[in-house]
Amino acid sequence: MDDLDTRLLVDLLRDRIRPSKELGQHFLIDDSVISRSISLASSESPLGEDSHVIEIGPGPGSLTLSLLRTGASVSAFEIDEEAVAHLHRVFGDTKGRLEVHHADALQVEWPDDATHVVANLPYQISSPAIERIQRHHAQHPIESVVLLLQSEFAERMTIARDNSAPSPLALSVWMDFDVELDSKVAPHSFAPSPRVSSRLVRLSPTDRSLGLDRRLFRIITQHCFANRRRKMRTLLSKPPSRLSRVRGWHKKRWAEAVGSIQHSAPEPLPEDWMDLRPENLKTSHWVAIVGAISSE
Repeated sequence: MDDLDTRLLVDLLRDRIRPSKELGQHFLIDDSVISRSISLASSESPLGEDSHVIEIGPGPGSLTLSLLRTGASVSAFEIDEEAVAHLHRVFGDTKGRLEVHHADALQVEWPDDATHVVANLPYQISSPAIERIQRHHAQHPIESVVLLLQSEFAERMTIARDNSAPSPLALSVWMDFDVELDSKVAPHSFAPSPRVSSRLVRLSPTDRSLGLDRRLFRIITQHCFANRRRKMRTLLSKPPSRLSRVRGWHKKRWAEAVGSIQHSAPEPLPEDWMDLRPENLKTSHWVAIVGAISSE
């Protein structure tokens, strides 16, 4: 691997394929961004011989190269057949530390012993990829996650300083991780360049011990944010469309549960909480709402 570098890896792959817009193929060519990704991934749980990294969409392998140079093992999931062949060609001497899977990372099992997820995610799979990370983390705890995402998306998944949530995605991620926004990444850091800026994000696992049905929490918050300009009174007057997917829940139970909490504000909600909009509520408010509803 000593003779490889970022630009060479990208050029070798681009000699064989035309980057696909459908696959979101914008190849990272900025070594400073790659170095920062490695640094962030190592800040709380250093990458080394005991590390096993999941990489989603390695493409030419520019990030893969730096991950391998830390001594870590890497399981890379790549959907593009030519990119898979390229990775096998250029990384043929890794002594078993690299496994390249020709598979959709969202659809297949991940290694149970993975310690990190580090990836330059294709923009169009950012949300389902984060959901996939959360599902894996629930069964097999991950020590650190570093992702390169579209800048606007990264901001939507981050809880604000006043603990309010800009989106149901932010609330969902908050249940499992603290989110730290890091460096902004300009379009010219990629080849070909995307039309938008990107941002590095670190997700650090946290145990919030909320004592809630997480599926119900996600369904209720998604239901409310789907019409975020409406007041909570209006939003809760109708049950979420996916409520029946949660065992024991149906329209009648929902109506009874909401009816019982309408006139008394669960702590720490303000008295006028039913007249607030979703974006006005803090994380503790959402926990109280879902907790009160599910307890009825």
